Amino acid sequence: MPRYRLTIEYDGGPYNGFQAQAGQPTVQGALETAIQGFCGQDVRIAAAGRTDSGVHATGQVVHVDLERDWPAATVMNALNAHMVREAVSVLDCVAVSDDWHARFSATGRRYLYRILNRPGRPALLQGQVWHVRKPLDAEAMHEAAQRLVGHHDFTTFRDLACQSKSPVKTLDVARVMQVGEEVHLVFEARSFLHRQVRSMAGTLVEVGLGRWTASDVTEALEARDRARCGPVAPSDGLYLTGVAYD
Repeated sequence: MPRYRLTIEYDGGPYNGFQAQAGQPTVQGALETAIQGFCGQDVRIAAAGRTDSGVHATGQVVHVDLERDWPAATVMNALNAHMVREAVSVLDCVAVSDDWHARFSATGRRYLYRILNRPGRPALLQGQVWHVRKPLDAEAMHEAAQRLVGHHDFTTFRDLACQSKSPVKTLDVARVMQVGEEVHLVFEARSFLHRQVRSMAGTLVEVGLGRWTASDVTEALEARDRARCGPVAPSDGLYLTGVAYD
């Protein structure tokens, strides 16, 4: 069966996460319904990562096996035509080998967390950013973020419901920068634990507000204790922006 790789973007606000759930609107459900409408197949797609409710994506990657060898452009255009009322869009579609896998072939994932840092609430970006009214020190946040880079036991920043076999991960990049009225946090790793990015983002905001120091972040990490994590950032500001493959 021909296999296709789809790069998609979506607004996570209207959906109860990525993964299909009976009776709930999900990104996976929207895509699989569009595929059924396009070619009549009931399929189960595979994704590079499962995002939580409210989390967005500009570079999520999935794959699907179709019974017929369609031109990739036809697949992309047809799926988009069947999702005109969904907050999901296929940005790219390419045919791949049948041993290529959206999740298991991935060598890296990149997330962006957006914080709108101003007194006034967001009128146009509601649901797209975390609004923090008090001024944040982005430089201090960046310095503290470097304490998280490397190969560590991230139990402190791991959700209690995480199903990963091990809390040990390697964080390759943790970058914080001021972008106009926003503070952007970028994290890159081969893979992440459940809610790891939101847990790290919320903790770094405590540094930005002057409540924590970089040393506090190190101590929390080394404690390997979920109770030592700072507040978990809301889902609104989180985006899966890219997946890397060899």
